[in-house]
Amino acid sequence: MPLTTSSMVLLLLFFLLSIHTALSSAADCDPADRAALLRVKAELGDPVRLAAWQPSSSSTNCCSWDPAVICDIATGRVTALALCSLPDVSAPVPPSLGDLAALEILQIVSVPGLSGPVPATFANLTRLRDLDINGTSISGHVPASLLAGAANLSTLVIANSKLAGPIPASMSSLLPNLRYLDLSGNLLTGAIPPGLLHGSFRFLLLSNNRLSGEIPSDYGDADVDTVDLSRNNLTGDPSAFLFGITKATAKIDLSWNRLEFDMTEVRFPHHLRFLDLSHNRIRGGVAKSLRDVNLDHFDVSDNELCGEIPAGRFMVAHGAECYACNKCLCGTPLPPCNNTGL
Repeated sequence: MPLTTSSMVLLLLFFLLSIHTALSSAADCDPADRAALLRVKAELGDPVRLAAWQPSSSSTNCCSWDPAVICDIATGRVTALALCSLPDVSAPVPPSLGDLAALEILQIVSVPGLSGPVPATFANLTRLRDLDINGTSISGHVPASLLAGAANLSTLVIANSKLAGPIPASMSSLLPNLRYLDLSGNLLTGAIPPGLLHGSFRFLLLSNNRLSGEIPSDYGDADVDTVDLSRNNLTGDPSAFLFGITKATAKIDLSWNRLEFDMTEVRFPHHLRFLDLSHNRIRGGVAKSLRDVNLDHFDVSDNELCGEIPAGRFMVAHGAECYACNKCLCGTPLPPCNNTGL
């Protein structure tokens, strides 16, 4: 499974924290945290990759256990934990993870047999800043227990799993530091609540769900870097607030929805590098403002666009497949326009 942006950032954090921890060989892990980790191992069914997690006297320093267990040098408390690539696990989410009270970073990636809801004990993780869960069978609603205790959370990823139900509107007030939200690849329904993201350099990734309704206008704010709402059932016209030449947005993916607007006069952000509006109900002509946008990815196929495709500058990079299955587009890279005024 390809790593998400958040996964790569968290792996870098683990690398830097590992260097920091290695500077002090005298640090020993907190006995309560060591006991909690051993309970986590047992609750996961003693997976092979956690074989080094042993209570024996020769390996009691859990700060040196692999996969990554990272401790605070001064206190020996476990502050970061990565549980990745555990194909032999078939178990619920370990409740004992909630006993690691000093945990700031938790990563659970590529553990497809991990199932059930996020346990209520996660409410004890009040210091948690970054949670990345990706590629599991975790189910239930977006965890209320997590929202109740994790006010410091800035990154929340529960992706490619089996979450269902609506996204709680209360997330906006309960997670005041959240700037990166990835709930893509689940079974979520209902509307997208406004105000889920805070601060600068924000990311909203909710693709591959069953979300409906209109996109809230605050996700067009200047501090939003990425909006990926593809493969949902979203409706309405987001063009008035989501686009604009002065915006710093780098990626917008709204493909495979039911959005309706006239693209003709839309002014796309000059900083934009990824734009996918395919498989919607977009009408009018291809916007001339796209000539000034250097896109690495561009797709407006399967819409209701008509007229001559603007030529020049960055438009030369887009092939015919970018415009396929529209109403009556013509001009390079499609066949030339005829003499009927198109």
